[in-house]
Amino acid sequence: QLQLVESGGGLVQPGGSLRLSCAASGFTLDYYSIGWFRQAPGKEREGVSCISTSGGMPRYADSVKGRFTISRDNAKNTVYLQMNSLKLEDAAVYYCAAYSSAVCGLLSGPYHYWGQGTKVTVSS
Repeated sequence: QLQLVESGGGLVQPGGSLRLSCAASGFTLDYYSIGWFRQAPGKEREGVSCISTSGGMPRYADSVKGRFTISRDNAKNTVYLQMNSLKLEDAAVYYCAAYSSAVCGLLSGPYHYWGQGTKVTVSS
Protein backbone atom coordinates (compact mmCIF):
# COMPACT_ATOMS: atom_id res chain seq x y z
CA GLN A 1 0.00 0.00 0.00
CA LEU A 2 1.40 3.35 -1.04
CA GLN A 3 1.45 5.73 1.85
CA LEU A 4 2.91 9.02 3.02
CA VAL A 5 2.98 9.72 6.73
CA GLU A 6 3.73 13.13 8.19
CA SER A 7 5.01 13.66 11.71
CA GLY A 8 6.62 16.35 13.82
CA GLY A 9 3.76 18.75 14.23
CA GLY A 10 2.84 20.21 17.58
CA LEU A 11 2.51 23.33 19.65
CA VAL A 12 5.25 25.91 19.47
CA GLN A 13 5.61 29.52 20.55
CA PRO A 14 6.17 32.28 18.02
CA GLY A 15 9.83 32.34 17.08
CA GLY A 16 10.22 28.64 17.77
CA SER A 17 11.14 25.78 15.48
CA LEU A 18 9.75 22.46 14.36
CA ARG A 19 10.94 19.82 11.96
CA LEU A 20 8.31 17.96 10.00
CA SER A 21 9.00 14.58 8.46
CA CYS A 22 7.31 12.88 5.54
CA ALA A 23 8.00 9.16 5.38
CA ALA A 24 6.98 6.99 2.47
CA SER A 25 6.03 3.36 2.59
CA GLY A 26 5.13 1.03 -0.23
CA PHE A 27 7.17 2.99 -2.76
CA THR A 28 10.48 4.73 -3.07
CA LEU A 29 10.66 8.49 -3.08
CA ASP A 30 13.71 8.53 -5.33
CA TYR A 31 11.58 9.10 -8.42
CA TYR A 32 9.21 11.62 -6.92
CA SER A 33 9.32 15.29 -6.29
CA ILE A 34 7.87 16.09 -2.88
CA GLY A 35 5.85 19.08 -1.88
CA TRP A 36 4.75 20.45 1.46
CA PHE A 37 1.38 22.15 1.57
CA ARG A 38 -0.61 23.65 4.39
CA GLN A 39 -4.17 24.56 5.08
CA ALA A 40 -5.35 26.81 7.86
CA PRO A 41 -8.98 26.89 9.01
CA GLY A 42 -11.10 28.83 6.58
CA LYS A 43 -8.29 29.19 4.07
CA GLU A 44 -7.36 27.46 0.87
CA ARG A 45 -4.53 24.97 0.76
CA GLU A 46 -1.27 26.58 -0.26
CA GLY A 47 2.06 25.30 -1.42
CA VAL A 48 4.82 25.91 1.09
CA SER A 49 7.88 24.23 -0.37
CA CYS A 50 8.92 21.49 -2.72
CA ILE A 51 12.02 19.55 -3.65
CA SER A 52 12.92 17.82 -6.87
CA THR A 53 14.10 14.24 -7.21
CA SER A 54 17.72 15.35 -7.25
CA GLY A 55 17.30 17.54 -4.20
CA GLY A 56 18.40 20.56 -6.15
CA MET A 57 16.45 23.76 -6.80
CA PRO A 58 14.07 23.63 -3.84
CA ARG A 59 11.22 26.08 -4.06
CA TYR A 60 9.57 28.10 -1.33
CA ALA A 61 6.53 30.25 -0.98
CA ASP A 62 7.45 33.89 -0.41
CA SER A 63 5.87 33.73 3.03
CA VAL A 64 8.38 31.14 4.27
CA LYS A 65 11.56 32.01 2.37
CA GLY A 66 14.53 32.33 4.67
CA ARG A 67 12.71 30.55 7.50
CA PHE A 68 11.87 27.09 6.14
CA THR A 69 14.25 24.56 4.64
CA ILE A 70 13.24 21.44 2.77
CA SER A 71 15.55 18.46 2.43
CA ARG A 72 15.36 14.83 1.50
CA ASP A 73 17.12 11.66 2.57
CA ASN A 74 16.39 9.06 -0.06
CA ALA A 75 18.19 6.39 1.95
CA LYS A 76 15.57 6.87 4.66
CA ASN A 77 12.79 7.43 2.15
CA THR A 78 11.96 10.61 4.00
CA VAL A 79 11.62 14.31 3.28
CA TYR A 80 11.94 16.96 5.96
CA LEU A 81 10.72 20.49 6.43
CA GLN A 82 12.71 22.48 8.96
CA MET A 83 10.64 25.42 10.12
CA ASN A 84 12.36 28.19 12.04
CA SER A 85 11.19 31.57 13.32
CA LEU A 86 7.62 30.36 13.27
CA LYS A 87 4.88 32.95 13.15
CA LEU A 88 1.26 32.87 14.20
CA GLU A 89 0.26 32.73 10.55
CA ASP A 90 2.21 29.51 10.02
CA ALA A 91 -0.33 27.59 12.07
CA ALA A 92 -2.06 25.05 9.85
CA VAL A 93 -2.30 21.40 9.00
CA TYR A 94 0.74 20.52 6.94
CA TYR A 95 0.59 17.87 4.24
CA CYS A 96 3.27 16.28 2.15
CA ALA A 97 2.59 15.00 -1.32
CA ALA A 98 4.45 13.11 -4.02
CA TYR A 99 4.58 13.93 -7.71
CA SER A 100 6.17 11.62 -10.26
CA SER A 101 8.21 14.30 -11.92
CA ALA A 102 11.84 15.26 -11.65
CA VAL A 103 10.90 18.90 -11.20
CA CYS A 104 8.62 20.06 -8.43
CA GLY A 105 6.04 22.80 -8.21
CA LEU A 106 3.93 24.54 -5.60
CA LEU A 107 0.58 23.85 -7.20
CA SER A 108 -1.21 20.91 -5.66
CA GLY A 109 -2.98 19.63 -8.76
CA PRO A 110 -0.25 17.38 -10.18
CA TYR A 111 0.56 15.61 -6.93
CA HIS A 112 -0.53 11.99 -6.86
CA TYR A 113 -0.11 10.82 -3.30
CA TRP A 114 -0.97 12.70 -0.15
CA GLY A 115 -0.42 12.15 3.53
CA GLN A 116 -3.01 12.67 6.23
CA GLY A 117 -1.39 15.80 7.58
CA THR A 118 0.22 16.94 10.80
CA LYS A 119 -1.03 19.91 12.76
CA VAL A 120 1.19 22.83 13.63
CA THR A 121 -0.07 25.22 16.27
CA VAL A 122 1.77 28.46 16.90
CA SER A 123 0.63 30.20 20.03
CA SER A 124 2.04 32.13 22.95
